[in-house]
Amino acid sequence: MKIKIVVPIITNVFNNEIIREANQFKSQDTEVEVVNLDKGTASIESNYDEILAGPDIVKKVKKAEEDGFDGVFIDCFGDPAVDAAREVVDIPVVGGFQPAVLTASLLCKKWSVVTVLKSVVPMIQDLCRKTGIMDNVASIRDIDTPVLELQDKKVMQSRLLMQIEKAINDDGAQGIVLGCTGMLGLAQDLQNEVSKKNVYIPVIDPTAAAIGFLEQLHRSKISHSKLTYQRPVEKERNFE
Repeated sequence: MKIKIVVPIITNVFNNEIIREANQFKSQDTEVEVVNLDKGTASIESNYDEILAGPDIVKKVKKAEEDGFDGVFIDCFGDPAVDAAREVVDIPVVGGFQPAVLTASLLCKKWSVVTVLKSVVPMIQDLCRKTGIMDNVASIRDIDTPVLELQDKKVMQSRLLMQIEKAINDDGAQGIVLGCTGMLGLAQDLQNEVSKKNVYIPVIDPTAAAIGFLEQLHRSKISHSKLTYQRPVEKERNFE
């Protein structure tokens, strides 16, 4: 299987880590390639950022299908342009949100998301409502850290651990979803740390969930419904 990872930002600062992360979770016979946007923003932390990134995300997804890729991971927890991309291609397309939270819902009754900034919380709430899983959400917490500052792993891990423990002890979370695909390489360590103080509690990495979900769809020879994600009618469009 060939998976294209569309990193929906105009900087490649996370690319090497993303490849390492994907290689950790993919099957041996799966190939992954990463591409960034030509037009968009340096990070996605608002609806405004999503709108600006959308056209080039869709363009990159279409190119991935033309180039023979079997699936696309839009590497952002906010699932930017996922629905739009599904309308214009036949290969499976996922973001970071749906695979992660649906995995969490299979593993426990109540889970919490720990994300980057308070400004992102309403966006995640909207995604939860759209997906129909609000009853499963114990809380959505943040570490007050912008995406572009996530490269300091020690600081990020410390802040995540603090909010994860609060989610478990104060909010009743039975599982944790990392609410940003930039929180790379920490899920297993966080899970181990949390489980030392409690019973076993899953910490779900959105990249792992997305890669695994795409591989499952490919093995099962299924993709998104074209009755749900119908091909747009042909007409003049000018968004360059």
